[in-house]
Amino acid sequence: MRTRASRAEPWRVDTAIWPNQVVATGKKAAIRLQNQHTGELFAEAPIREPLDKYVEPVSDSSRFFVLRVEDEASGNHAFLGIGFDERGDAFDFNVALQDHWRQDQTQKVTRF
Repeated sequence: MRTRASRAEPWRVDTAIWPNQVVATGKKAAIRLQNQHTGELFAEAPIREPLDKYVEPVSDSSRFFVLRVEDEASGNHAFLGIGFDERGDAFDFNVALQDHWRQDQTQKVTRF
């Protein structure tokens, strides 16, 4: 994804972005970040292979990741840090992504 490992330690985790769901349809998958009160889409990170180009764990925590979000219309992209309060939720997030590549799924939504 990037040339050096990211660290979550300097992030302001009180303002961290928490993923809402992983949506998978056939060979496509995306991580959707939505406003939890209005449901409005904030950003979407399409997930393609190789997976580590789109979702990268940070080097100092098992609960935080760097996502490559992109605007489909313009092709512009940015990197956002996301995290989970609980280690188990971060594990489930990682498993949902890994499972998508191991199976041919018609449609699956995993909510966090």
